[in-house]
Amino acid sequence: MRKGFLLLAALSGFISVALGAFGAHGLKNVASPEMIAIFNLGVEYQFYHTFALIAVAFAGHWLSSRLLDWAGYLFIAGMLLFSGSLYLYALLGTKWTGPITPMGGVCFLVGWLLIALAVWRNRVVELND
Repeated sequence: MRKGFLLLAALSGFISVALGAFGAHGLKNVASPEMIAIFNLGVEYQFYHTFALIAVAFAGHWLSSRLLDWAGYLFIAGMLLFSGSLYLYALLGTKWTGPITPMGGVCFLVGWLLIALAVWRNRVVELND
């Protein structure tokens, strides 16, 4: 799945940049400054965790752990739940997404803890290349 993480990270990076441009230029005249700030927060966290997903994809070369896989899954879930709910709220005013946002934040937090635990366990894999 580590190649899959890299593929998803590349797509997420593309989407983050596109949404960032949309937030900076497309929302300027149609959304309030507060909604633009909320939208941009979603973009920021998606972008941060795009790089976290890249790190998970490459960390598998040095650390052998299913914890890394779970961290990657949680980062993906976090991007969908946290950033996705902020996008929906900022663009459509969907208040029902409010309780979803913290669930995405928890996914991010647990993902980071799983990386720390994988490093702490320190199962180093010899590189064959």
